[in-house]
Amino acid sequence: MELKYFRLIKTITEEGNLVNSSERLFLTQSALSHQLKDLEERLGFKVFHRSRNKWVLTDEGTELYKLANRLFNSIDESFSTIKSIKEGSKGSIKLSAECQSFFHTIPSFIQKMGMLYPEIEIDISLGATHQTISQVLSDEIDIAIVTSIPGAKELESIKVFEDEIFAVIHKENQLNSLAYLDASHFSNNHLLINSFPLEGVAVYEHFLKPNKINPIKISAIPFTEITLSMIEANMGIMCAPKWQLKSFKLSEDIVFKRISKNGLKRMHYLVVKKEHRNKKYIHDFISSFEEDFLS
Repeated sequence: MELKYFRLIKTITEEGNLVNSSERLFLTQSALSHQLKDLEERLGFKVFHRSRNKWVLTDEGTELYKLANRLFNSIDESFSTIKSIKEGSKGSIKLSAECQSFFHTIPSFIQKMGMLYPEIEIDISLGATHQTISQVLSDEIDIAIVTSIPGAKELESIKVFEDEIFAVIHKENQLNSLAYLDASHFSNNHLLINSFPLEGVAVYEHFLKPNKINPIKISAIPFTEITLSMIEANMGIMCAPKWQLKSFKLSEDIVFKRISKNGLKRMHYLVVKKEHRNKKYIHDFISSFEEDFLS
């Protein structure tokens, strides 16, 4: 039974006659009369008792009217839900990461998000990356990418992926003869990092510091291109996951060396306030991030 017939029954019942129903449905009385006749022939029973001034539902018609009300109420509720979902899909997300490696790949991810979710606006915060957790707590940023689970009970951490950090060196560097690097091998080398403080540098925080090792020299260079040029000239080493350097054309003189026998691995988490976790646009961002970085 087509929706138009339920609308016809509901309208005639509420208006009481064809004249008013015609105006409400923007159809001629003749068209409405033909629709009703067609419906009753299909059903095999009368829907209305007709009189000059008033049309009254039959017992069968009453049941159809009740069904029409349930049907249209359900449709209205569904569209209301869809509207709420659509409105919940809109939002602005300020994103930051404690590891600056992500700032090389995040723009391409944001570009993909812009095509899939044009109603979500994403802004990258390039501020103090070592303060990302406090920034989430103070609502300065909405989502932080970190490598350890924060202790604050107001926050939720979503595990997204694990990577491995390698030492990036020139092939003529004496370290290239080793199967893997111990912490002591860094003591006589020039370590090139993105920025200070050292607490935000993974190889220092998770490998050198626990082993009480400090490189002979540490330089902060915010531009990866310059760092790679220095390595190509055998003027130092950097430590980074391989995915960080995918977008760069690496010299054949540059090689990757494993750090420690089992590799220096780290887990990455998205951190968001629990009170914001179930917002649809936040959920859509997290789902897309997991899919993009796990693929």
